[in-house]
Amino acid sequence: MRLLHTMLRVGDLQRSIEFYTSVLGMKLLRQRENEAYSYTLAFLGYGDESDHTVLELTYNWGVDHYEHGNAFGHIAIEVDNIYDACAHVKNRGGLVSREPGPVKGGTTEIAFVKDPDGYAIELIQKKIQ
Repeated sequence: MRLLHTMLRVGDLQRSIEFYTSVLGMKLLRQRENEAYSYTLAFLGYGDESDHTVLELTYNWGVDHYEHGNAFGHIAIEVDNIYDACAHVKNRGGLVSREPGPVKGGTTEIAFVKDPDGYAIELIQKKIQ
């Protein structure tokens, strides 16, 4: 078994694709529309779906926002340099909601950014082996 994807519902598919590709450096892997059920799916990631977990963005036609509720936490992305990554996010117009620094009670450096729909994305500094 392996984890295939995480799905997020988005209110503006093109805006979200732009964020995940231009700001976070993912690639748009595939996209398809389902006219019968009025939705579009876009799959993005850092590698091919055959051996990487990817992100599925779902746009339900005509729905421009969602309530996140209190169950979902965040998605996490490992980065080579957390300070450079946060600077890149800011330079591309993204929101860093928690500046880089150690996690409470630990030493791992993390930061948080928000996507255009307000979903939290944790950036985690890659550990040097």
